[in-house]
Formats: sequence, C-alpha cells, structure tokens
Amino acid sequence: MERIITTHNASQSQPETATRAVGNRTLALTALLTAAVLTYALDLGSKLVAVSRLEGQEPVAIAGHVLTLQVFRNSGAAFSSGQTFTAVFTAIAIAVVVVITRAARRLQSLPWAVALGLMLGGALGNLTDRIFRAPAVFRGHVVDFISVEHFAVFNLADSGIVCGGALMVLMSIRGTSLDGSAPQDRQGRSILSPR
Repeated sequence: MERIITTHNASQSQPETATRAVGNRTLALTALLTAAVLTYALDLGSKLVAVSRLEGQEPVAIAGHVLTLQVFRNSGAAFSSGQTFTAVFTAIAIAVVVVITRAARRLQSLPWAVALGLMLGGALGNLTDRIFRAPAVFRGHVVDFISVEHFAVFNLADSGIVCGGALMVLMSIRGTSLDGSAPQDRQGRSILSPR
C-alpha cells in the first residue's frame, strides 16, 4: 500500500515540477527581454542626444577632467582597438545575438536572464551603429561619448556588455547554470547547500 501511495505522490509532483519550470522560464525570459529592451533603448536614446548636442562641440566636463562627454566615432572594438576589422566586429555582434537567443530556450535563472539581457541589449545597440551609421552598411562607426580619464571612451551599450559579462562570470564562479541549478558534488548533494 505504501508503494502505491509513494508512486501516486511522485506522479503528482511531476506536473508541479513542470509547471514550476514553465513559470521560471517565463519569468526569466521576461527579465531577459526587459533588460535587453531597456539597455538598447537607453543606448540608442543617449547616442541620438550625444550626436545632436555634443558632436563638433567642446568636451562637456562632468567631473573635472576625470569624466567628460565628447563624441568619438569608433570603427574598432573597445578602447578603439582593431579599427581595420569593422566587418569582423559586426559579425561577432551578430553571433552574440544568435548565441544569446539560442541560450534563452534553457533559461530559468533570473541572474542569468539579466546578464544575457544586458549583453543582448548592448550587442544590439552597437550592431545598430554598425549597420546604419556611416561610412557603410556593416562597416558603420560606433558612437562613443563617455570619456573617463586614463581609461577609455565608451557608450551605454559597452556598459551593458561589461556589466552583463561581469554578472555571467559571477554566476559561473558560483556554479549556477542557465536553468538555475547548482553544481552537484560526488555524493549528489548541492555544493552550495549546508552539509
């Protein structure tokens, strides 16, 4: 009799687990899309304002010489490196978008969702520049306008990519996977759970 009851309870828990997984996936996808849309919108809006108000003007000091606003057209990657490989960086940005879109199918972790959303929004922001800005389609120069002394000139898309990458590293160190599960030790117990 006990065996029948146990089997019945196990069969009841399967639909509950499946329902919970669907709920987690929906919440994670919502978080990913929200982070991506906000990052993309902020990046696009800030670039439009920077180009219309700052391009061709003297640098605007925000914190003395430490932080200034000034428009630069960047044909390369971060820190203006690789300026002769604009088309390559465009292809990399497209690949990042594709990889994140494919990874979203297994997504159930909110931190991973936010991280991937930040990266997706940032990649789309810079990809928009590569496609639609001069000098040519897929070879466009990215608009950078935030200048930090002794560091680099960047934009909000770059910030989204860096913050998303940092969060991904943190989640990897903690061992949390895309589906939110923790790593298992040899005895089958979670490493993060109390012994």
